[in-house]
Formats: sequence, structure tokens, C-alpha cells
Amino acid sequence: MGDSTIRTAPRSGAGTSTSAAQSGGGLGHRLSGIAVALGIVLFLGGFGWAAVVYRPYTVPTSSMTPTIGVGDRVLGQRIDGSEVRRGDVVIFRDTSWVTNADVVKRVVAVGGDTVSCCTKGKLTVNGKQIDEPYLPAGSLAELQGFPTVTVPKGRLFLLGDERQGSLDSTAHLTDAAKGTVARSAVSARVDAVIWPMKGLLKRPTGFEALGTLSQPGPLRIIEFMIVAGGVLVLAGGAYGPVANLVGRARNRARTEPAGAR
Repeated sequence: MGDSTIRTAPRSGAGTSTSAAQSGGGLGHRLSGIAVALGIVLFLGGFGWAAVVYRPYTVPTSSMTPTIGVGDRVLGQRIDGSEVRRGDVVIFRDTSWVTNADVVKRVVAVGGDTVSCCTKGKLTVNGKQIDEPYLPAGSLAELQGFPTVTVPKGRLFLLGDERQGSLDSTAHLTDAAKGTVARSAVSARVDAVIWPMKGLLKRPTGFEALGTLSQPGPLRIIEFMIVAGGVLVLAGGAYGPVANLVGRARNRARTEPAGAR
């Protein structure tokens, strides 16, 4: 009588395990699809929001060093001039300063303020000495004093952080507007230096005693949306290949080859 081939009977519960695995795999694929879809929404939504709220600028001069260097790339949050506060670094256009070009300077006084320099080497606004840690180390608030200026309503008095070489309000004191710029000339408030990566500008705490400071824009939320969206897309997209590899490995482990006796 010839040898007979005996196949090993399936182990109890094998069918149930396969069914459960398939069910679990289906759920995993659905969840990965949701993750990818959500990730795309967050990723594209973040870029879309940034495009609406922010505009990039390249600063060509050294008048705002060390806060912003020559050639630095900054993000300016689009704002209305009425939103400007003391201490803000703003981008504006005024033909009496420069023709057909944007200018970046720091607001040190707003309409109704009196500003002068210097008291013990510090800028004075409304009789208060202003601490300005953003100035270059060891530099004075101004190289030479200037007479007290009362800023007209609806206008701004602006200085560069590099006071030695900045053509700012002090260079226009003899103009009809006494060096001030209309709030309506402001198009953006600088929120961050993005190249090189210096990050968000520090809050100008020296002006806190004079009134409310501006709050940072939504840049951190936008960054989170873009990063989280990218992670979800990558994780969701990787689930399928990883699950297939794991499934094949498990199937190989479970297979019991038939033997002849």
C-alpha cells in the first residue's frame, strides 16, 4: 500500500482569527484614510491662512539691526493702521520718506504722545524713560538729543533699532508733519524673522507702562497646523504598506507545511 499524504487540520479558532484580522485591517485602513484627509485639510489650511494673513518682505538695510539684519526675510501680518501699538515694528509707505518703496521701523509714540531724547541716555515718552533691550548692546537711545515732539492724532513717531544709521522720524523733524507718519500708511506689522530663522519678535515690554501692547499674530497656530497636517499625511499614508508587511510576516509565521508519511 503506498504512502498516504496527511494534511494538518486547521487549528481551532484559525478562521475566527483571520476574520478578526481582516476586520481590524479594514478599520485601520479607514482610520488611515481619515488621518490623510484631515492632514491635507490642516496642511493646506495652514498655508492658505498664512497667505491671507501674512506677506513676506526682504529688508534691504541695516536700520533695524540687531532685530532685523540686512537681507533678512520677515513675515508681516496684514493689519489696519488703527491696530498699531507702541513698540510695534511696522512696514509702511510714505512718499515724503522714500518714493515707491516700503519702509520698516519701530513705533515709539502714537497720536497724543510726547516724545523726546534723551533722559539719562534713554528715550522719553509721556515723561517716562523707556527701556529698549532690542537696541544694539551698549548703544544710546539716540546719538544726539532732539526737542520734544507732540505726535498729532492719527499719526506715528518711528525710529530704527540701529539709531546711528537709521533715517527715521528724527531725520524728518523739519518736515511739515514733524517726522510723523499717518497710521493709514501702515500695511503690516512684523511678526517674525523667518530667514535666517530668528523666530517671533520679542515683546517690547518697555512700553507696557504706557498702554496695551499688540498681541502676536496667529503664526504659531499656523505652524502647528502645517506640521500636524504633514505628520498625519505621512502617518496615514505609511499605514497601508506597513500593515501589509506585518500581515505577510504573520501569515508566514502561521503557515504549517504539509508533510508525507
